[in-house]
Amino acid sequence: MDISKYDGNVHPDEWINDIQKFCSHWENVYGGFLKTAISLVDPTIKLPTEINDIEKLRKTLKEDISFEIFKNTNKRKLQSLKYYPERKGGDTSKFISTFRKLCYNAEINDIEEQKKYLYKSLPNNHFDYISNEFYNKMKNVKSINELIKGFENIILEESNLIRNESIIALKHVSTGKYLSSISNLRYSTGSEKQLVFAGDVEPDPNSLWKIQFDTELATYTDTSIKLQHIQSNKFLGICYQDYQYDNTKGRGIYCYRKSPLTNHTEVNCGGEEILWKFNHKKSENQRGYLKSNDIININIKRMYDENGRKDGQVEFLRSHDVHFTIGNDTFQEVVCHNERLGGNDEWCIELIHEVKIF
Repeated sequence: MDISKYDGNVHPDEWINDIQKFCSHWENVYGGFLKTAISLVDPTIKLPTEINDIEKLRKTLKEDISFEIFKNTNKRKLQSLKYYPERKGGDTSKFISTFRKLCYNAEINDIEEQKKYLYKSLPNNHFDYISNEFYNKMKNVKSINELIKGFENIILEESNLIRNESIIALKHVSTGKYLSSISNLRYSTGSEKQLVFAGDVEPDPNSLWKIQFDTELATYTDTSIKLQHIQSNKFLGICYQDYQYDNTKGRGIYCYRKSPLTNHTEVNCGGEEILWKFNHKKSENQRGYLKSNDIININIKRMYDENGRKDGQVEFLRSHDVHFTIGNDTFQEVVCHNERLGGNDEWCIELIHEVKIF
C-alpha cells in the first residue's frame, strides 16, 4: 500500500481522508493512525508536540504557510484556466473536473466568486455565445451544482448552433421530406436548370447543403444566407425570365421562371438570385441564433418587379404534396410564393455533425 507524504501540495482534508481509507491497517501494521499520520508530514513543516488527535493535526496543517501558498497557487491556476469547446479540441468534462478541483483546493466556496472564475475562463470575446448566455442565465444560481448544470446546458445549446459553412439538411415539416437536388438533373420546363425537390424522408447526399453567411453565427434579426448544394456546388436560387406577354393582364410583364405544375416561382440550383433570409415559426424566438431543429420559414426577395424595376416582392420557400415527372421519375415540387404562410412553408433545419465524411 502506497501512503503519500504530506508536503503542502495537496489539500489537508483530502490527504487525511485518503489515509483514513486504510484505517483497518493502522493499528496492526503502522502502530496507530495519528502517530503514522504525523510521521508522514514532511519535516519542513514543523508540528507542535501537543497534537493528540486528528482534528488538531488538520487545523495545524491548515495554519502552516505551505497551505496558504497551496491555496494561492490554485487561485492563480483558476485565473489562468481557459475553456475550449469540443469543436476546438476541448474536453468539457475534464474542464469542469479541473475547475471544481481548483475551487476545492483554493477553498473557494462562495458561489458568486465561483461564478466570476468560471466566467473569466470563457472565450474573451464580447460576441461569444457562451459568454453572453452565461451572463444572462447565471444571475440567480445559488449552488455549485446549479452552476455546473447551467453551464452544461449552455454548452449543449452552443453545440447545436448553426455556424457559417455548417453542413445542414432542411426537412419539410408537413411531408417529412428533405430539400434535395441532383447534379446534372434538370427541369424539362422553365429555366431548365438543375432541379430542386423534396426527396426522401431520411437525409442523404442529395439533401445536404452548406449554409453560408457573413458572420460566425446567424441571428434572426437580419442575416442573409446562401445554401450551396454539396454534391453539385451550385446555390439554391430563382431565375429572372425577362419580358413575357401575360394573357390575363393583356400586356407584357417582366417575370420569373415558373414551377412545373403550380406556376409559382421555380426554385433551382444555379439561379442568378441566391440570397435568402429566414424567420422562426414562433415570433417570440426572433431574437435568438439559428440552431439545429429550429422550425423556420425561408424567403427570398425578388430583384425585380413585373415592370422590370428593382426591388421586387418577398416570396417564401414552399413544398407540398404535388408531384411532377421528368422521364420515368416523379418529384415533389418545391416553389417560392407570395401567398399566406401555412404549414407547407415550414422547414426544420438540422445540423449535420459528421462533416468529415465529405
